[in-house]
Amino acid sequence: MSIVKRGYFDVMGVDIPSCQIHYRLAGRSGSPLILLHQSPLSSIQFEAVLPSLVDKGFHALALDLPGFGMSDALPEGASLDNYAAIIPAAMHFMHWPSADVIGHHTGAVVAAIFAASSPFAVKRLVLNGFPILSAAEREYFATFYFGPKEPKLDGSHFLTAWHNRLRSTPGWSDLNLMHRYTIEGLYRGHSNWKAFPLIMAADLEKVLLSLTVPTLLLTNTGEDLFESTQRAYALRTDFFQYAELKGGTHDIIDEQSQAWVAAVAHFLFA
Repeated sequence: MSIVKRGYFDVMGVDIPSCQIHYRLAGRSGSPLILLHQSPLSSIQFEAVLPSLVDKGFHALALDLPGFGMSDALPEGASLDNYAAIIPAAMHFMHWPSADVIGHHTGAVVAAIFAASSPFAVKRLVLNGFPILSAAEREYFATFYFGPKEPKLDGSHFLTAWHNRLRSTPGWSDLNLMHRYTIEGLYRGHSNWKAFPLIMAADLEKVLLSLTVPTLLLTNTGEDLFESTQRAYALRTDFFQYAELKGGTHDIIDEQSQAWVAAVAHFLFA
């Protein structure tokens, strides 16, 4: 079992003020790997797989995106490029000239944006659940509790968050996991929703079409972005690789940890 170290590094740029990014780092050496989580979670999403990734030969760095987990939030008006700026900062911190990058949902969008603009820095890219959304899917996702979480005197905001988590995870089977991630979503409730409207407004097809690094579209049949990820793959079947796991939800990394690690390692070490 590997020991996971936690800490912070600074991000400084001309477009945003300095901010601190929280990370989880597993392993002492190996192939550099950066992992980016879904909304509204944090690097805690990868706790279940970090030891196995080390066993597969990776030096794995999981980041809290700005405004998520224990990372500082970006100022108002921040762009998806500002979110992606934490990746080169992480590489500089680790003294890595390049790395493999894995992103899940929101993390997949941020990873793709960085890989499209800085292909020299990304060896291979895994996009786990990618939102090329239909009109019906956009309408469906808009019904969820993405916005600042305002406390209510009667505590009903807790129940709203709980029902939102259950409804957004059809097929869930782990009560403790639902509790853990409901609390995680509330923890930074004033900032961990802000990437969502940026993603809804972005031209993500253009991002995918501009990628030049080897890319895997990874999904599972029970997740809410299953058909969307297939749509993303269909844009460039001659270039992208594709893999799917059976069943599960958007919590597949917790639900099928070993199968997920095997899928990403098979691609990254191909």
